[in-house]
Amino acid sequence: QTTSSALKGAIQLGITHTVGSLSTKPERDVLMQDFYVVESIFFPSEGSNLTPAHHYNDFRFKTYAPVAFRYFRELFGIRPDDYLYSLCSEPLIELSNSGASGSLFYVSSDDEFIIKTAQHKEAEFLQKLLPGYYMNLNQNPRTLLPKFYGLYCVQAGGKNIRIVVMNNLLPRSVKMHLKYDLKGSTYKRRASQKEREKVFPTYKDLDFMQDIPDGLFLDSDMYNALCKTLQRDCLVLQSFKIMDYSLLVAIHNIDLAQREHAIADGTSQTDTRRPAAQKALYSTAMESIQGEARRGGTIETDDQMGGIPARNAKGERLLLYIGIIDVLQSYRFVKKLEHSWKALVHDGDTVSVHRPSFYAERFQRFMCNTAFKKI
Repeated sequence: QTTSSALKGAIQLGITHTVGSLSTKPERDVLMQDFYVVESIFFPSEGSNLTPAHHYNDFRFKTYAPVAFRYFRELFGIRPDDYLYSLCSEPLIELSNSGASGSLFYVSSDDEFIIKTAQHKEAEFLQKLLPGYYMNLNQNPRTLLPKFYGLYCVQAGGKNIRIVVMNNLLPRSVKMHLKYDLKGSTYKRRASQKEREKVFPTYKDLDFMQDIPDGLFLDSDMYNALCKTLQRDCLVLQSFKIMDYSLLVAIHNIDLAQREHAIADGTSQTDTRRPAAQKALYSTAMESIQGEARRGGTIETDDQMGGIPARNAKGERLLLYIGIIDVLQSYRFVKKLEHSWKALVHDGDTVSVHRPSFYAERFQRFMCNTAFKKI
């Protein structure tokens, strides 16, 4: 087992080196072969003429498709020095709740980036997706798909640890009152007892339908922008034969937060918005569906921390933080098997693993009819 601190240190050393060496290479168009490049550099603990000395065991750091990912970061408005500063100037914070996949999750100290360990198959699949991902982003920078900023591998002690750097959907400075992982399937889609006992459980489709039977209300422009974005994203996922992805929906209840503050302060103030700990610099949920902010225009949502304004059936003001997650568990490897036997045992249509086009249609239908409503 590579200890967590050694892994975090190796990631920071590796990223510092790879981003630094990339900055000496001139900007140019991304070529097809750029998607298949893997750069590898050895970090002996005593240091070398290319790498600094460090306190960890020797390791090798690989960077996949460095030029292509540089282009993606640029497209998302992330400058190289900001990327480095966010990821490498302070220790990474390990998140306790590793996903169902058993991945480790780290967040940068400024909350901008998530680093997630990926299985070999997932990393391989992401590499295959890159040309299509590039094509999609060029045509459609507004997207709720995960924003991939880098794919790396730390090799130490005979182990390969692959990591993906992605956008962080949930700023820690905003208290989330509820969180759902929605697939638009009802088969076994209820949070487990173990999950419910967590401090911040992730609920599922059946829980959502029970807790929020009337759905979440958005004004019509926002609703249309959201559904259009989901539709385009689903089409892309379908074209890659990807399924079993989820929409992560986290809800900050502004009115409830104000009541909580009032109780905590023993006084009821009219406005208890404290200045946020950090500005969401990039890919906020709001930008993902409206997309203008990085294009020079600005959206007046500073006070909303990038959340999408909504209301519940009681009329309480909400901010929604959403994104499509789990797109790298490729359908083709595992899921064909899983579906064929589940379909025999259960009615095939309710199973969450299904043909990609069916999955995409059901997913969109659930989001735009059940989960989100137009005011």
